Amino acid sequence: MSASIARPVPMRRADCRQRFALAADQRLRILLLAFLFIGAVLLARIGHIFIMGLINGGGAAPAAMFDRADIVDRNGVPLARSIPVHSIRSVRSKLMHDPRMLARELARIFPDTTEATFYSRLTGRPSSIIRRRATPDQLNAVNELAEIGFEYPEEPERLYPQGPIAAHVLGFVAPGRGGVMGIERRFDEQLAANAARGEPFALSLDTRVQAALELELGDAVTQLEAKGGAGLVLDVDTGEVLAMASMPTFDPNRVNFSDPAAQWNSVSFTTFELGSTFKPITVAAAMDAGVITDMARRYDATRPLTVGGHRISDSHSADRWLNVPEALVHSSNVVTAQIADDLGKDRLQATFRALDFDKRPTIELPERGLPQWPRSWGRTTTMTAGFGHSIMVTPLHLASAYAALVNGGIWRPATILKVEEGHVVQGRRVFTESTSARMRQLLRMIVASGTGSRADAPGYRVGGKTGSAERVIDGTYVGNSVVATFAGAFPMDRPRYVVLVMIDRPPGNAYSLGQRTAGFTAAPVVRKVVQRIGPMVGIYPDAHRDVDISELEPLLWKPRAER
Repeated sequence: MSASIARPVPMRRADCRQRFALAADQRLRILLLAFLFIGAVLLARIGHIFIMGLINGGGAAPAAMFDRADIVDRNGVPLARSIPVHSIRSVRSKLMHDPRMLARELARIFPDTTEATFYSRLTGRPSSIIRRRATPDQLNAVNELAEIGFEYPEEPERLYPQGPIAAHVLGFVAPGRGGVMGIERRFDEQLAANAARGEPFALSLDTRVQAALELELGDAVTQLEAKGGAGLVLDVDTGEVLAMASMPTFDPNRVNFSDPAAQWNSVSFTTFELGSTFKPITVAAAMDAGVITDMARRYDATRPLTVGGHRISDSHSADRWLNVPEALVHSSNVVTAQIADDLGKDRLQATFRALDFDKRPTIELPERGLPQWPRSWGRTTTMTAGFGHSIMVTPLHLASAYAALVNGGIWRPATILKVEEGHVVQGRRVFTESTSARMRQLLRMIVASGTGSRADAPGYRVGGKTGSAERVIDGTYVGNSVVATFAGAFPMDRPRYVVLVMIDRPPGNAYSLGQRTAGFTAAPVVRKVVQRIGPMVGIYPDAHRDVDISELEPLLWKPRAER
């Protein structure tokens, strides 16, 4: 009996072992399937990131790290780049060391920031960035403090490799705000789109030309003790801006407007009465209208004009009758006022409107000033506007007008974006070809024999016109506060570039021989700029070439001893 009762026991144990084995096998299968699923998801995610990386330019860092494309000049030279940099973040709850000691050490590592500033950051918010853009050497020095409460996040940083070069054109980027000023602001979204495609954003600027213009303009403003200045180099056939400078300037890598005037782009935003630089425009309009048909026609410049209770006079009266070339060479307000009077309000206004003098300048920058158009155009306003008073425009307006004066008569909008080679930029005719040809002669004569002689760069055939006007501040002319401008082009036998320089309120010192006028302040800067940039743009001095002005030269009166 006892043996028969004990025999089923092994059978029950075998059955249990089988059930356990089946359960374990099922669990392993489920676990394996789970691992396979998780692996598949991870592989899919890694593949997605890899593919998106290829689509977005193949960068190793996430797209968010580089969300703005490089800005480059016309030759591919980088003007703005996004790079990864390390910041230092302090987490107050994790700090092991005394904040005062840490602040003292940090001030030693970063001498441009005070100990008090660091202490405030360390003891302020629970978590705060105490330093941005730390160099590798600085990071190593901070690491040696052995503070576990410091973290080192990697962040995107906008770098401007050329420093202050073209600062007003580029603008800058502010954390949390995006682009501020200039190209960074105007093309905020497009810069992000270009970054996604891995494409740089190309400007019309030539860094070499820009640097030369800024160097000469900045030196002149300093030497002349002026309040500021503006400069521009413009392609007469495409409207491309090769250089645009405004003084005072700033460094977009470390924006600090210690001088409030540095915030304004004086080329495209600030408006001025640009004085006698308007005279060639008035003369050209009169030629096209048939008001001037003979260069030898003479006008009475023996005495000032009195019109509507206003007196119009010349700063250096010739005290004789002047023909048209002489009126421009000697910059006669009296003669130009008579020409504008003959031209009339409607035709003068039509020319100014055709040159966009009644609207903001056409360029891809957010800083564009609105001209001050006269509220009423009586006879006096027509006469004074003819020589650059009573109307305020930006230097960019004037540069585009001079391009039309010398390029055959076609006005084209200015652009800060690179124009592809061979692309024909559309414009509108403002002056006839014959008038433009005559203006090239007259502008060359002004430099060869008139008030613009100090702009003459030997061999470069510079032509242009000076303009000196009292500064209008709060609606009032301020005596002895002069805006001095020279607007010209070179080479005048085949004009390629307009070069404009404006000096704001030079006091007149030994550097300018005590003079405030454009002939002594702005014109010499143009000469230096032309001599520096000519070879850069493929124009070399040639003493055997010039504009043929032989038919006009006899019209210039000379003392008997010089005949």
